[in-house]
Amino acid sequence: MKKLLMIVPGFAVSVLIAIVARFIEGLIPIHIIGASVIAMFIGMGINLIKHPNELMSKGIKFTSKKVLKFAIILLGASLDITTVLKVGKNSLFLMIFTLATCFGLGYVSGRIFKLNWKMSNLISAGTGICGGSAIAAIAPVIEADDIDIAFGMSATFIFDMIMVVVFPILGRAMGLNDIMYGLWTGTAVNDTSSVVAAGFAYSEAAGDYATMVKLTRTLTIIPTVIIFAFINMNLKKKQKLTDGSEKINVNISSIFPWFILGFVAMSVLKSFGVIPVEVSKVMKDISKFLMVAALAAIGLNTSFKDMKKAGPAPMIHGFVISLLVVLVSIGVIFLERQIGML
Repeated sequence: MKKLLMIVPGFAVSVLIAIVARFIEGLIPIHIIGASVIAMFIGMGINLIKHPNELMSKGIKFTSKKVLKFAIILLGASLDITTVLKVGKNSLFLMIFTLATCFGLGYVSGRIFKLNWKMSNLISAGTGICGGSAIAAIAPVIEADDIDIAFGMSATFIFDMIMVVVFPILGRAMGLNDIMYGLWTGTAVNDTSSVVAAGFAYSEAAGDYATMVKLTRTLTIIPTVIIFAFINMNLKKKQKLTDGSEKINVNISSIFPWFILGFVAMSVLKSFGVIPVEVSKVMKDISKFLMVAALAAIGLNTSFKDMKKAGPAPMIHGFVISLLVVLVSIGVIFLERQIGML
C-alpha cells in the first residue's frame, strides 16, 4: 500500500497534464499536433520552472515506464489483422524500402551527426513506423533516456506539421490518384493525427486509404521491438567484455519485450471478433490517453537545458530522415504504377 501511495502524486500530475493536453488538442481546428506532443512540452515547461522532487519522481517514473507499456498493449485492440492484410499487399513492398531507408541511411546520418545510437534509432523508428507509438514501444526495450524520447518525438512532430500543409499541394501537382496519394501519406507521414489531416485534406477516399496504410505500418512495431531487444542485449554483452567482466550472463527472458506479446494478443482477439467493436474503441481511447499521460511524465523528467546542450544535430537528423522517406516512398509508388502494381 505504501508503494502505491508513493506512485499516486506523480501519476496524478501526469494525468492532469494529459487532460489539459487533450483539451488544448480539441481547441485546434486542424489536428496537426497530437495531445502526446502537447503533453510532453507542457511537462518540459513545468520542469523548466521546477524540477520534480522526490515525492513526485516515483510516480513520474512509473507512468513513463509501466503505464507506457500498458498503453502499447491496449493499442493492439485497435488493429484488425484482416484489414491490415488487405492493405498490406499494396503497402508491404513500399514499407520495405522506407524502413531500409530509415534504419540504413538513418544509421549513417546518426554517425555523421555524432548522435548516440538510442536517440538516432528512436528518431528513425518514429519516422519509419508510426511516430510516437513506435518511439513509445521501442524506448523501454533499449532503455532510452527521457531526453532521447523527447528528441525523437520533437523531430517527427515538427516535420509532420510541414507535411500536413505541403502534401496535398504536392499530391495535386503530381496528379496522384486517391490510392497513390493515400499510400504516400500513410507511409511518409508519421503521427496518426497528421496522417488523417493530410489524407482527408486531399479527399475522403485518400484519407480512408491513408489511415489503413498507417495501421499496417503500426504492425511493424512487433518485429522492430524484438530486433532492438536483442541488439540491446548484444551491446550489453560487449560492454561487459570491455569492462573486463569474467562471467557474462544475460537472461533472455529479462530482455524480451513481453508487453509486445500483449499487443499481438489484443490484435488477434480484435481480428477474431472476441473484442467487440465498441469495446475496442474504448480500449483504443484509453490507450491513447495513457500514452498522453506517459509522454507528460517523460516531459516532466526532461530538461530544456539538456536538450539545448545536444544542439541542433538531432533535429537536423530527423529532418534528413523524414525527407529521405518522402522521396523514396514517392519514387517507389511511381515505380509500382509503371510496372502495374498500382
